[in-house]
Amino acid sequence: MKQFLDENFLLENKTAEKLYHDFAKQMPIIDYHCHLPQSQIASNHQFENLTQIWLYGDHYKWRAMRTNGVDESYCTGNKPDYEKFEQWAKTVPYTLRNPLYHWTHLELQRYFDVHDILNADSAKKIYDTCSEKLRTPEYSVRGLLKKMNVVMVCTTDDPADDLKDHQFLATENFGTPVLPAFRPDAAMNVDNAENFKKYVGRIEKAANVTVTDFNSYLDALKSRHDFFAANGCGVSDHGLEEIYAEDYTEAEIKQIFTQVMAGNTLTLEERRKFKSAMLVYFAEWDWEKGWVQQYHLGALRNNNLRRMRELGPDTGWDSIGDFQQGRALAKFLGKLDDGNKLAKTILYNLNPADNELFATMIGNFNDGSIAGKVQFGSGWWFLDQKDGMTRQLNALSNMGLVSRFIGMLTDSRSFLSFPRHEYFRRLLCNLFGKEVENGELPNDINWIGQVVQDICYNNAKQYFNWKQLP
Repeated sequence: MKQFLDENFLLENKTAEKLYHDFAKQMPIIDYHCHLPQSQIASNHQFENLTQIWLYGDHYKWRAMRTNGVDESYCTGNKPDYEKFEQWAKTVPYTLRNPLYHWTHLELQRYFDVHDILNADSAKKIYDTCSEKLRTPEYSVRGLLKKMNVVMVCTTDDPADDLKDHQFLATENFGTPVLPAFRPDAAMNVDNAENFKKYVGRIEKAANVTVTDFNSYLDALKSRHDFFAANGCGVSDHGLEEIYAEDYTEAEIKQIFTQVMAGNTLTLEERRKFKSAMLVYFAEWDWEKGWVQQYHLGALRNNNLRRMRELGPDTGWDSIGDFQQGRALAKFLGKLDDGNKLAKTILYNLNPADNELFATMIGNFNDGSIAGKVQFGSGWWFLDQKDGMTRQLNALSNMGLVSRFIGMLTDSRSFLSFPRHEYFRRLLCNLFGKEVENGELPNDINWIGQVVQDICYNNAKQYFNWKQLP
């Protein structure tokens, strides 16, 4: 029987062990998509205790605690920090076979050298030990990034953001570049006229212009796109239920903008046409600048309306959606490709039933101009776990070139989430190792080791082409 979470965790044979320990383990981390608060990196924030860094804002843990019968006051409420942690510690034993069980203990080991199992009995000792370390200089947020060998962080930022923290970090040059990503979801969301009008006001203020019609709105957004580029941005991102690819005319989009700015409720068709047009504008700007565009597709968000009203978005009330993705994806990417304006593109899928759809879709638009130009992105959100990542890797392997894959990202708000890269790398090495030992792949350890290192780091480095990378 293997020991829990030992040095060969998830590695089922000697070849897998060699691939991980000799090739994958030492590779740096490029976190090319995350939700880390850049203000905390700029201020080199120091967390006071384990609850603050582990439970504040972590809807993965909140969902598990709620399911375990823990009152909301211990999740998003105002209970004392240790009492919140104690409830999490009592929940952990019930997370067996949930990735939270692995992540929790990986993070305790990798960051704090704590090898105890977290439960009600060990909670106080673990809390005190880790909290004491968190208050030392080496456990500041910048120290945590260095501890995990993170060489690049790319945050997620609204077009109206001033990027002051990124500008400050660029002058600080503390060793891990922190770059913005252009996330214009709110700029195309006309589902609620009042909210959209407020957002247009934010863009007016950020761009220092007056928006009088659709053309001036586009000009204001384009100036923000240019501003992001001037501040090191080379990536955009969209978090959508689905790609919108309705037919529209420019006159229709101008009229729809006028209607929504007048406070009128749009029809479903009008909303879809407006979103379709905006996606094309954003994509063409990305292509002009040589950016990488990312599309996170398939989340069904804010399902619990009562809790949404009480707590707001991103508090743990989302699920996998069952949207029809294929036809619209083909139409959208095809429109850009027809105009020779398709930028490097990453498609992330949240519904595992669509894995093969996404894995084959990318092959339709990989044109030989760039290796892996259109990527099937890593398993994310509900799929960034053992089965989800393995299924994504297998679908990509079967229907594309996994050797050109740009690998893992955290997609996280937590500075303790970087062992997810290790988790991914162990699974990757185990897949290759099993097939070598089964005779399905040649025992060319140097070449397969090189492919593993490429997936872990080199492919992403080449794909994004950020000059600051080592």
